[in-house]
Amino acid sequence: MQRRERTRHLIELGGLVQKAGLVELTDDDRATIYGALLDLAGRARGDGASVILALWKRRGKRAFDAENDGSEAQ
Repeated sequence: MQRRERTRHLIELGGLVQKAGLVELTDDDRATIYGALLDLAGRARGDGASVILALWKRRGKRAFDAENDGSEAQ
């Protein structure tokens, strides 16, 4: 059961990469996507990390809300 939950979690995270447009933006270059994610992780560990994480969280919530509002209108 834990393996199934982990697999679902990883699939959902991959969906976020797709949803953010990183696949198209990088022409599906996994090394570029991985490098970008490593850069983000580095920023989240650096000075002002709490501010950066809060900004990312707000942006993500707004995007999810906008997506939900769009699907409800259909």
